Amino acid sequence: MSILTTYMQKEQQLRQLQEELDRLKNDDRLKTELDFKSHLEDLMREFDKSAADVIKLLDPTSISTKGSSSTKSTGRAKRKLKIYKNPNTGEVVETRGGNQKTLKAWKEEYGADTVESWVVRTED
Repeated sequence: MSILTTYMQKEQQLRQLQEELDRLKNDDRLKTELDFKSHLEDLMREFDKSAADVIKLLDPTSISTKGSSSTKSTGRAKRKLKIYKNPNTGEVVETRGGNQKTLKAWKEEYGADTVESWVVRTED
């Protein structure tokens, strides 16, 4: 592709983007949102508050769930850590789910109920 062709394509893209920008500038919804944002920023300055302060004030649960790596806004809770000890071999397995290789092998060999009775402790 020649440099002239590239230039002409970029010029066309620039015109299209400029048209889209002009349409957005004339959109009443954008004007309303920009006005709201401006008023909100003025209030935040007046009361010396940050965006995080405002979010915490309006939705106190959003900050606590955001900091947790295990849960998102619609995610599920982190599973508890289970520690199993095989009484026959003394081997210890720590897992948060049932898809652990050694644990699956034990369940096949000894049965799920028996292996569940080997839980030494559970942690968060």
